[in-house]
Amino acid sequence: MLSEEIATRLEDLEDALTRLDTIPGVERRTVEPMIAYTGTDRQRFASSGHLMSWAGFSPGPHESAGKAQPTRTRKGSKALRAALIPSGHAAGKTQPDLGAVYRRLAARRGQQRAAVAVGRHILIAVYHILRQPGVVYQDLGANDFEERDKQAIIRREVRRLEALGYRVALEPASEAS
Repeated sequence: MLSEEIATRLEDLEDALTRLDTIPGVERRTVEPMIAYTGTDRQRFASSGHLMSWAGFSPGPHESAGKAQPTRTRKGSKALRAALIPSGHAAGKTQPDLGAVYRRLAARRGQQRAAVAVGRHILIAVYHILRQPGVVYQDLGANDFEERDKQAIIRREVRRLEALGYRVALEPASEAS
């Protein structure tokens, strides 16, 4: 009975629901509370950051001596959090880019914090999908993070090797062959 009422109220949003269903780890039962609590009018939020802050998925400000300290997320919608955290865990078990984000963070920070972070990524994707008509989720791939920050990774690894006492000279693989 309740599910029938929800279905009748969401008939107008069928296109948006099918586009949101393309996000890994997200199913229709997860999308319904997201739309119910955030609405479909994305003009209310100037950016995805404003939506994150409103939903309580932004970390609270805690800074000491100019260094940001780890802290909890802010208080927000409990129902929205209850929908996004399990989606974060589910997306973490997948192979695409959300799974890579989950595994990278879970190794350092733990599974719960990783699920919150992936839930935040999902909410950002929901914001952009609903803001632009016809847009569907595009998987960037598991190594997108490494490709975007290739130079930063190279510098970090060279510094680590130099700290261990090695002299490092880099040359591209195409020239070495």
